[in-house]
Amino acid sequence: MAKKRKSRGRAKGGKGRAEYVSCTNCGSRVPVDKAIKATRRVSYVDPTLAKELRKSGTFIPRVSVTKYYCVSCAVHAGIVRVRSREERKVVE
Repeated sequence: MAKKRKSRGRAKGGKGRAEYVSCTNCGSRVPVDKAIKATRRVSYVDPTLAKELRKSGTFIPRVSVTKYYCVSCAVHAGIVRVRSREERKVVE
């Protein structure tokens, strides 16, 4: 069978079996080296209130939230996009 990517879509290398994580969107089990990891900084304070508090010099903490997506959910959500054959070969 033809191979679409040299890495088969994973970052495992020669490490053997990888552990699994659950997709945040659909709940499917995805190997951690294949899952798309999206980290976002989130503030629990309302943006308009935060703007006023920042003016007065208040420190507003933000929490780092990490989500793991399977490939199909990441494409659907727009986190990653489908690339052409030439673009896939470019190592970023």
